Amino acid sequence: MYGENHNRSIPDRAMTAHDVHIRRARPDDLQEITSIERASFPDPWEGDVLAESLHFYPRTFFVAENESHIAGFVAAGVEDTGVEVYGHILNLAVEPSVRSRGIGRRLVNRVELECLLLGAAGIQLEVRASNTRARRFYEHLGYEQVFVLADYYSDGEDAIVMMKWFVY
Repeated sequence: MYGENHNRSIPDRAMTAHDVHIRRARPDDLQEITSIERASFPDPWEGDVLAESLHFYPRTFFVAENESHIAGFVAAGVEDTGVEVYGHILNLAVEPSVRSRGIGRRLVNRVELECLLLGAAGIQLEVRASNTRARRFYEHLGYEQVFVLADYYSDGEDAIVMMKWFVY
């Protein structure tokens, strides 16, 4: 599940969001990030795609770390349309054994702050139409559905595009 020759585990099963430190991702984090990605999605990003995201968006790629173990990550970018600057959450995943403890929320809050500091007026993301748990998570954080992208995922499933506008 976590790849060959890479034995990792989160040390404290009672870990909460307060037990992690949010920091910018580094290239040496990519093996753990890839493991979390594989454990989290039916169509995970490959390691080279994650590495490319870190290369192009180093300011908006964060990890939640606990005792030198990665508990989750968020990758985002900031895009300028010529009319508006906005953030785009590209990927978010938390180690399955420590989900529902506030780690994902802290990661999203941190990347939102960074996007705001970079001049974004809001932030968007795509989520599988069938992933009601993730959709509720984002709604709880203030995101709203703005439209549907038909056949967005490789298996033909639609994506729900959600947006959160920053008010300042």
